[in-house]
Amino acid sequence: MGRVLPLLALRAFAEIGRHGSIKRAAATMGVTSGAVSQQLRLLEQRAGTSLFLRNRYGVELTNAGAKVHAGILRAFDQIEAGLDILEANNATQAITVCTEPSFAASWLVPRLGRFTSSHAHIEVRVEASSTLADLRRERVDVAVRHGLGDYPGLEAVQLMAPELIPVASPALLANGPEIREPADCLAFPLLQDANRSDWRLWLQAQGVDGDDRVERGPSFDSDFLLVRAAETGQGIALIRDIYAREEVAAGRLAIAIERPWPAEFAYYVVTLPGGADRPAVGQFVAWLLAEAQV
Repeated sequence: MGRVLPLLALRAFAEIGRHGSIKRAAATMGVTSGAVSQQLRLLEQRAGTSLFLRNRYGVELTNAGAKVHAGILRAFDQIEAGLDILEANNATQAITVCTEPSFAASWLVPRLGRFTSSHAHIEVRVEASSTLADLRRERVDVAVRHGLGDYPGLEAVQLMAPELIPVASPALLANGPEIREPADCLAFPLLQDANRSDWRLWLQAQGVDGDDRVERGPSFDSDFLLVRAAETGQGIALIRDIYAREEVAAGRLAIAIERPWPAEFAYYVVTLPGGADRPAVGQFVAWLLAEAQV
């Protein structure tokens, strides 16, 4: 008793054995493959024996490793289960949610009061960031990500797949040339996304291609900024419909032409494997999915 245990090295050993792969173990732990390999070497040096052998599919336990792996893996699972019990016993449970600023400001935060009013025992902390959060390293419980749904080592459920719609201030549309076809939008200033790709792709989908005017106009790195620029009459913007509904309903924006176009990416609710089994996280994820259907 009293020995200093190499817990990180033991965790690396447990996860490599669980997945049969250093790369997958690294994804589970939220670290690099090099870091996992280094911890394994330290553990093998301390034990004085090899714990894994490489094969064509990844790695497999040696006889020495196989003798202790099940017990060590079970110990870490029991520690995690114990932590879940401690957190569940807390009268007030806290969860951290991370998403991009546009989604937080335009969709999540305006609805969050409905969750807190019916789940008073759960405190929600919202982090808005344009960079992807590392769910393990940053202690994030739920992330809402915009992408293709491919998040190795994590669990992802599609939340919604917004459509792109062309919107502008009613005054700009009233004072400009009539828009009857998608190509007529090119007579107006175009407000561009950060990659300057949405307008080109939308027009191509409508059968309009090869017009140099599609590349002009100021660009903005978030839908929130595009909405504000469109509201002030600076041009026509292609916006995900979930960010423009309230502005259109209030008359601050108008749809230039009814030609919604499916965006390639969707929004996904992302958690650690088994993360939604924690009651507070599971309830929040269920609420998100229900809100997306409203």
